[in-house]
Amino acid sequence: MQQRRAILVAALVAGSLLSAAAHAEKTLSALFMAQAAYSEDDVRAMTSDFEKANPGVKVKLEFVPYDALHDKIVAAHGAGSGGYDVVLFDVVWPAEFASKGFLQDVTKRIAVGDIPKVFPGAWTTVSYKDKFYGMPWILDTKFLFYNTEMLKKAGISAPPKTWGELEKQAKIIKDKGIVKYPVVWSWAQKEAMICDYTTLSVSYGGKFFTDGKPSFHLGGSLEAVQYMKASIDAGLSNPNSREYEEEDVRKVFSNGDAAFALNWGYMYNMAKDPKESKVVGKVGIVSAPGVDGKTVASAVNGSMGLGITAKSANPEEAWKFIAHMSAPATQEKYAKLSLPIWKASFSKPAVKQGQEDYVNAAAKSLEVMAARPETPVYQELSSILQKNLHSVLLGKAKPDAAMKLASDAAAKLK
Repeated sequence: MQQRRAILVAALVAGSLLSAAAHAEKTLSALFMAQAAYSEDDVRAMTSDFEKANPGVKVKLEFVPYDALHDKIVAAHGAGSGGYDVVLFDVVWPAEFASKGFLQDVTKRIAVGDIPKVFPGAWTTVSYKDKFYGMPWILDTKFLFYNTEMLKKAGISAPPKTWGELEKQAKIIKDKGIVKYPVVWSWAQKEAMICDYTTLSVSYGGKFFTDGKPSFHLGGSLEAVQYMKASIDAGLSNPNSREYEEEDVRKVFSNGDAAFALNWGYMYNMAKDPKESKVVGKVGIVSAPGVDGKTVASAVNGSMGLGITAKSANPEEAWKFIAHMSAPATQEKYAKLSLPIWKASFSKPAVKQGQEDYVNAAAKSLEVMAARPETPVYQELSSILQKNLHSVLLGKAKPDAAMKLASDAAAKLK
């Protein structure tokens, strides 16, 4: 009898071990950005929802500043399966990451029927040579924010539709002593400055390449730099913009120290939050302006995607996580700091309510959203542009000479 009982106990223990093994947890490692768009709290809440729906999967989150994101992904590739399973990547990196084999081709994982449901600009975030290397997650561009009270005090009835109008309105506001520096930008020698430059360049009809050669020193690409420098020289743009990043811009505008600011969409609801802002009830948002006779609005593609690393040991679970994070229900639930990638979401009350102006501006901007240069050596190209643009803004070089240097240096990249 005792022998039978021992055998029964052993069998139960063995069964329990097998069951535990069958339900052993898998832990995904995911890399995100601690800057703009969805907040860390949003990402943690989205992830918590995923873990509840997938009891066998845990997700270890890591957040880094945007400036560290690219190099983290590159370095982790060398760690093999011990690196990340899921990474957030910028719209300018798929060419490099795909050509170097850092990301898995997920083209077959994406339902063909979902493709027309997502904004085209979002798909460019994860595409390279007709293949998808992830799922779009952040759909964003830079908007023109304005202080409605300051415009009213200046006798201005509507925000500017062109960069020329912005210059005129800023001068009126400055001359009336409403604010010392009416416009603030993120023109530190970083990627954010390239986003502002792209916004201006495309509005002036600029082309980064002409006949396959870099042409930053020609046409609209040069006019954009001249506009930036003139705005600083005239005292219309805050000279500290040359050291500012996006968060600095948000704080200056939210403190009531600027009438206009160019920034990503996340700033809209933060500038309306009394815990974060002194300009609650005075926040306006429109598409970035255009140029008379050339463009009616302008926008840069600042979107980002989620991809599976090439050496992930858990690709199925990683894709489940990405699918959850990019699902309409998830994105509509957390639409205050980043709008959904899905077209139908823009008409949902959960997305529009309380931020109609933001959604309307986004709908217009998405129609004209332009890309930064698409190249496998984007990081090197961006560094060249940053260096030469910044030298102009600091008054160390003339726009035409500096941008010619940029074109010549970019032409040598391989």
